[in-house]
Amino acid sequence: MAEETVEIKTAPADFRFPSQNQTKHCFTRYFEYHKCLKAKGEISNECEKYAKYYRSLCPLEWIQKWNEQRDQGIFAGPL
Repeated sequence: MAEETVEIKTAPADFRFPSQNQTKHCFTRYFEYHKCLKAKGEISNECEKYAKYYRSLCPLEWIQKWNEQRDQGIFAGPL
């Protein structure tokens, strides 16, 4: 059986977020992803890079909480 190679990547460096604390970077990528979906549509592959970025930067608990807030219409960002 052939071994499968898995390539693990994270979001590229973003000079808007120079410090080690990546909280704002995480939130910004999450926001960019949902803003892109709204502009391009749910089936657009163009937005997928933002999804990969925020999923690699953000704790799962935050993502779940933000998704719940979006579903309830109480998310902090103007989506």
